[in-house]
Amino acid sequence: MPTAQDQSVRALSEDLRLACMRISRRVRFESDHEVAPHQFSVLARLEAGPLTPRALAEIEKVSAPSMTRTLTCLVDDGLLDRSDHPDDGRQVLISLTDAGRETLRRTRARRDAWMVSRVAELSETDRATLTAATQILDRIAAR
Repeated sequence: MPTAQDQSVRALSEDLRLACMRISRRVRFESDHEVAPHQFSVLARLEAGPLTPRALAEIEKVSAPSMTRTLTCLVDDGLLDRSDHPDDGRQVLISLTDAGRETLRRTRARRDAWMVSRVAELSETDRATLTAATQILDRIAAR
């Protein structure tokens, strides 16, 4: 039988998970209308350098056909480029264009502005609590 502490940890864990999901969803959907959230994720993955469509699909945990559709839209919008793989002629590499980099910058700026406007409304005490909570969440995420 679970102890009161076990039940308390379970309840806190669920509340925390739901709060994090809600914040993440709000930041993604309320602050960005230029590219869909899944498209932004692909652009961000390519910021470190070119990848194959297969690698992107694996990283994003989506099917190859789904990734192909996403990449086609982003290439058509001028945010990504396709180029021949230098070591394997059967593959292509996907990379960001200058327009893709600018889209990342604008999207991040809008997301930051959305969050800043919400945090600015909080009391100093609440901000201090969030500072401590951010450090704790970073430790949880790193494990």
